[in-house]
Amino acid sequence: MPRDWVFPIVLACFVGVLVWFGHAIADFLLPPATTIPVPSFVGQTEGDADAEARRLNLGARVIDRAISDRYPKGVIVNQRPDAGTQVRPGRQMSFVVSDGVFSRLMPDLRYQSMREVSLDLSRSRVQLGKVTYEKSDVIPQGHVISQDPAPLTNVVEGDTVNLVVSKGGASSLPVPNFVGMSIEQARALAAKNSIKLGQIVWTPLGVHGPPHGRVARQTPAAGSKIGSFQPVSLQVSAGPNESGYIIRQVHVLASVPVPENLAPGASVKVRLMVRDATGSYDAYQAYAQPGQKLDFTVTAVGTSVVDFFVDGVLVGETRLGNEPAVIYNEKPHPSPSPGGP
Repeated sequence: MPRDWVFPIVLACFVGVLVWFGHAIADFLLPPATTIPVPSFVGQTEGDADAEARRLNLGARVIDRAISDRYPKGVIVNQRPDAGTQVRPGRQMSFVVSDGVFSRLMPDLRYQSMREVSLDLSRSRVQLGKVTYEKSDVIPQGHVISQDPAPLTNVVEGDTVNLVVSKGGASSLPVPNFVGMSIEQARALAAKNSIKLGQIVWTPLGVHGPPHGRVARQTPAAGSKIGSFQPVSLQVSAGPNESGYIIRQVHVLASVPVPENLAPGASVKVRLMVRDATGSYDAYQAYAQPGQKLDFTVTAVGTSVVDFFVDGVLVGETRLGNEPAVIYNEKPHPSPSPGGP
């Protein structure tokens, strides 16, 4: 090609590209005379909005979904371009569709410290409402006594929960004398004096022991000073003709752990198995919510352990008591005959 032709050809190509680019910009900024006013799709169902867009020769695409307490699930909550905008035929509409109100279960906040409450509420996206304080000899200071709404109630994001929090109880309490009382009398006296009973051990004490159900020993001793949350343990006679095993009644409070990667609102299968001298049995087996508190009393014979399973995996083991080895060798002795040596 002659060298003199190069510059005119390059110049012609440049002018052509410039004209094409200018025409494209003009078409974009200055739409043709035939335009379509965009209607309001907000409030329409996803199907109705799609059909209306096709009727107007517009495209339609869902770009996001959002939780909404104003619009039901499947209804358009936002659109682009906005209603009233003039657009060319074929323009694509972008929609945000409602997922409705996402409900969840109110976490079980009982017995928790306020720091633990704050973490649970943050995860559940529930707001802390009114907090009142009451004296309690059962719940430690700064821990939750009760809540409203109740645990496991259906709530939505942004709901509030009101709490009653313990401001503590008496700094020290005198321990009554339970020895010689029936177990029912001991429980009533403990409740009257705000004493927390701990482990109750039913012990075979032989023919010379107290009648069945009578308190034989206590720890701490009568007259001792204890804190309002320190438990008193009782040793109760199993009866004059009983021997061989110690029976324990223990109050168990277990909190269901939160497994990693668990879907919101999903439950877990919880099993608490008691192993004692009689074998093993399930004290609890059901589905529960992560964070839920399980509160019950376990009766076990001899050396005993409570195993805590979540979804079939052992997550904890609590030993309720160890049996003294000699207890299994003790036999009831006959009463001495009158006039004996």
